[in-house]
Amino acid sequence: MLVGFLGFGEAARAFQETLAVREPNLRFMAWDIKLQDPAAAQDMKTAMETRGVSVADPAGFSDADWIISAVTADQSFLALRSIQDHIVQGQVVIDINSVSPGRKRESASLVEAREAAYLDMAVMAPVHPRGHRTPVLIAGSVAEKVIPVLERLEFDFRNMGDEPGQATAIKMVRSVFVKGLEAITVEALLAARASGCFEEISTSLAKSFPGLGWPEFAAYEFERTMQHGKRRAAEMRESAATVKALGLNGDLVSQIAETQELMGGIDISDLNKDSVDELVERALAARLKA
Repeated sequence: MLVGFLGFGEAARAFQETLAVREPNLRFMAWDIKLQDPAAAQDMKTAMETRGVSVADPAGFSDADWIISAVTADQSFLALRSIQDHIVQGQVVIDINSVSPGRKRESASLVEAREAAYLDMAVMAPVHPRGHRTPVLIAGSVAEKVIPVLERLEFDFRNMGDEPGQATAIKMVRSVFVKGLEAITVEALLAARASGCFEEISTSLAKSFPGLGWPEFAAYEFERTMQHGKRRAAEMRESAATVKALGLNGDLVSQIAETQELMGGIDISDLNKDSVDELVERALAARLKA
């Protein structure tokens, strides 16, 4: 069985590494847009080759049994379009991207027009350390056909229905709360530091919400947004589209995306990531400078 990864970032690498241990006879190939970037191509090739993954091009996907799409949310449909001429009858395309139900239905139509099968898969927890055993939700008419293979490979999954979008809808709505809580925590504590009442606010929140585990909780929320904010901003824009399509307040979710975008990429490599004071100071300096 040949598994092709469309995109070979953190999620794809985590899935590939644990799948290779679980099923040594699996073969892997991958294509990533970074292979077209002279500054990033060599690192990407090395990441593939050291894991025993063949470096492919879009045409190579016609040989794959499964195609796992694992790109950034804003690129999910474009990535499938880039290989659509090489999607063939009988393949299964597993879309693990964090995008709106509408985007997944659009992607499903593209795949099914090529007489291949499409599976909506929503990844519901961090991919490390469990890799492909991370809890996921699945949806799509092909689900029943794929379930025996997922079970054999020891995926941790729940089937949410026959329609693409039914799995990702749960992920998108849940993300409004999870990433929104991060954004609220960040903005509140940055405002507290900027206004000189940080200790008062921290003490008050710790008393009001003892179950969150202050100050460790605050440090974790800052670290997550600073490390992964760019990627999460793209995901939250898809969550905003999901909420808007329901006739609800998608503008609120768009603001969560904005905070994630502003926080993403702030360098904290030289900081103690468990120190909320250091993280807040670095984030405030970066935000005010911007």
